[in-house]
Amino acid sequence: MTSVWDRRIARASELAKSLVAATDLLDLYGKLATFQKSIFEDLRATHETDPMAVAQYFPRWLVLVERCGPPVAAKYARDHLRNEAERESLLLAHWSHLSLDDGARFLARVLLQPFAEALAARGNVTPNPASGSCPFCGARPVAAVLRGEGDGAKRSLVCSLCATEWEFRRILCPHCGEQHKDQLPVYVAGEFDYVRVEACDACRTYLKSIDLSRNGLAVPTVDELASVALNVWAEEHGYAKLEPNLLGL
Repeated sequence: MTSVWDRRIARASELAKSLVAATDLLDLYGKLATFQKSIFEDLRATHETDPMAVAQYFPRWLVLVERCGPPVAAKYARDHLRNEAERESLLLAHWSHLSLDDGARFLARVLLQPFAEALAARGNVTPNPASGSCPFCGARPVAAVLRGEGDGAKRSLVCSLCATEWEFRRILCPHCGEQHKDQLPVYVAGEFDYVRVEACDACRTYLKSIDLSRNGLAVPTVDELASVALNVWAEEHGYAKLEPNLLGL
């Protein structure tokens, strides 16, 4: 059976061939997802519950980041992750949702995502449709997903750390709770007619939503990354992304 990791890797490879502007990003993501898949499979087999367990993968991870980048992460690793205590401190900070520099967040998230996904796959999630934070791990959403339901579509949010999905009202800002439709504009570009920029004029944040009723082949975390051109547009118009994706975009 094809795993969620295999679907992500295959989708990244497919989109890299057709989206020239995002090819390098998607190629890098494919390498990272292949590495993360190996961690996920290890941790799923051992039923590990301690996030510090992923520290054992740092040696392999640091070799990969030196080879593939990004440079800011490689430099951070050389300057700040010289011993086990520094590495565990970084993992704990990200697991506790503390603010980190871009390079530090990237290094920690690549390791902690597969751990969090393995943990979430075993845990009981109690959705809270009014909460803009993940009901399992407390992280913020990286994207939204629309699925057809009756004459409309149902929206879910996708956690940036453990990939848990939870239902969330369509007309509600996950950051500030704004619920007036006039304050929640939606923008769509022709190149990505199935990816929506869902913005909030009250707090000036945005979240990209992947409409699976328009493109059933999309893989939300990958298509969110591939549509990086929409990030540029949104930020040029004064919106800040609610939560960066794995590559910090």
